[in-house]
Amino acid sequence: MKLAVVILNWNGQSLLKQFLPKIVQYSPEATIYVADNASTDDSVAYIQTNFPEVKIIINNANYGFAGGYNEALQQINADVYALVNSDIEVTPNWLQPIIDTFKNEPKTAIIQPKILDFKNKEYFEYAGAAGGFIDKYGYPFCRGRLFDTIEKDNGQYDDSIEIFWASGACFFIKAPVYHDLKGFDADFFAHQEEIDLCWRAINLGHTIKYVPTSVVYHVGGATLQQGNPKKTELNFRNSLYMLTKNLPNSVLYRTLFIRMVLDGIAGVQFLTKGKPAHFFAILKAHVTFYQYFSKNIKKRGSFQKASYYKIKSIVYAYFIKGGTVFEKLV
Repeated sequence: MKLAVVILNWNGQSLLKQFLPKIVQYSPEATIYVADNASTDDSVAYIQTNFPEVKIIINNANYGFAGGYNEALQQINADVYALVNSDIEVTPNWLQPIIDTFKNEPKTAIIQPKILDFKNKEYFEYAGAAGGFIDKYGYPFCRGRLFDTIEKDNGQYDDSIEIFWASGACFFIKAPVYHDLKGFDADFFAHQEEIDLCWRAINLGHTIKYVPTSVVYHVGGATLQQGNPKKTELNFRNSLYMLTKNLPNSVLYRTLFIRMVLDGIAGVQFLTKGKPAHFFAILKAHVTFYQYFSKNIKKRGSFQKASYYKIKSIVYAYFIKGGTVFEKLV
C-alpha cells in the first residue's frame, strides 16, 4: 500500500520546526509531502535545507484547507492519503494500525486516529477526539468532547468503531474515494469540509472508522483561535452548506428552518454575553448561505442519507438534560 503523508502549510515555519522531525522519524512506511499554500515566510526554504527527503508542492495562492488539499492531491500518486495538520505530533507506530485496517476492511474508506491534546496529553483534543458524529440539525460533536467539555482519556474510547466523521486534523482516506468524491468542497474554505466529505462518502456506501491504536497529539487553533469571529462565521455558514447538500429531500427544508432558528438563539446569546462580533458573524453566515443556496442545491448527489447519532439534538441533550459526556447521551 502506497501511503502519502501530506501536511498543509501556510506561514507555519515554527510549527514545521517543532513537529516535522517526528513525522519524518516515525513515518518510514510513507512518502512525506508538504503542500504549501503560498506562504510568505521561510517555510519552503526551511524544508529544503533541513529535510531534503520531504517533497514540496507549492500552490500559487492560499486556497484554505479545502482548496489547498484539492490542488496538492492532484499531484500525488498514492493509494492512501494521510492529511495531517502542521500542528500534529505523531507517535511511534502511528501508521501501521491504519494500514492494517485499510487492508483488512475493504469497505472502510476513511479513518481517524485517537486525537489527544498536545498541551494536556491526558485529555482528548477538541477537534476530533475519539471520532465525530452530528445530530439531526447538523451540530457536530465527538466521543470525548461535547461543546467545550473535554474528557480525560481513561481508555473509555479504546474500541474501534464506525463513526460519522473523521477530523481533518489527522484524516486518512483512500485516494480513489477522495477523487471519486471530487475532494473537499472548496467553497467551504476551512471548517467542516471534512464532515461534508465524510457524509458524501457515507451516501455512497463507504464506512468511516476510528482506530484508537494510532495516537496523535494536536495543538489546535494554530490558524484560527476558538474565540475568533471568523471561525464562528465559517462554522455556522458551512454547517448550513453541508445540510443543504446532504439531507434527504423529505426533511431538508424543515431541518434548515429549525437550524436557522437555533442559530438565531445562539446569536442572541452572543449579544447578551457582550460578544457582538460573533452575533454579526452568524448574521453574515446566514446572508452568505442565502446567496449560495441555489449553488449548493445543485451540488446534491443522487442519494442522501440522514446519518445522525441516536439523539436528535445535542443542544438539548447537553444544555437542558445535562449530558456533559458522550456516554451519558446514550
